[in-house]
Amino acid sequence: MPNETETPVALVTGTRTGVGRHLAQHLLGRGYAVIGCSRKPLDWEPASERYTHFDTDVTSEEQVKALFGEITRRLGRLDVVINNAGVASMNHIMLTPVTSLRKMLETHVCGTHMVSREAALLMRKRKYGRIINLSSVAVPLSYEGQAAYVASKASVEALSRVMARELREYGITVNVIGPGPTPTDMIRGVPKAKLDKMVNLFPVKRLTTFEEITSAIELLLLPASSAITGQVIYLAGVPNH
Repeated sequence: MPNETETPVALVTGTRTGVGRHLAQHLLGRGYAVIGCSRKPLDWEPASERYTHFDTDVTSEEQVKALFGEITRRLGRLDVVINNAGVASMNHIMLTPVTSLRKMLETHVCGTHMVSREAALLMRKRKYGRIINLSSVAVPLSYEGQAAYVASKASVEALSRVMARELREYGITVNVIGPGPTPTDMIRGVPKAKLDKMVNLFPVKRLTTFEEITSAIELLLLPASSAITGQVIYLAGVPNH
């Protein structure tokens, strides 16, 4: 458990836009020192000197290792990792090029693996850590037109369950949050009729809000949540499978 007199440190991937940007700003408001990263430079101005940004592609092992070298050198600790960086596309399986599948597997699975691995190596020194990975309700609902995306996010869930077992002896929990469609750039190009059809599959028939994602993550960050590990929490009222 982190010392309450010290500033806790969080890494959020994919902070240039959408959910990642919101999470970074939320954690800054909670008093964290936040490390953010994305493939492209920020297009928003951090409101705190406790935010540090790196142009890092999480699919590059060299860049991920360099990022953690900087975290270790500058801060010497890491309490929280949120693997949020993601890509998506919607296409029938017969129209999905393998390049799209590779891009999603490299970002979601390889990126989550490398960031979590390097984080665990740093967290284990303090016998404490929270790793939270982002999935989607598309996994249990098996969305048509999202075979590659669902396959990559299902892999993130499986990876997280194994990591939870392997890292528990170091005081590190690993969990997954699976939001429904959220008002971000990822769904901006989705036709309204298709989006409405998706939303109507949920018990909660609307888009997931940033605040709802934050609320679920806050639960997992509580010191008293050390027994919650290896879990997948789906939002929008979608049951676990």
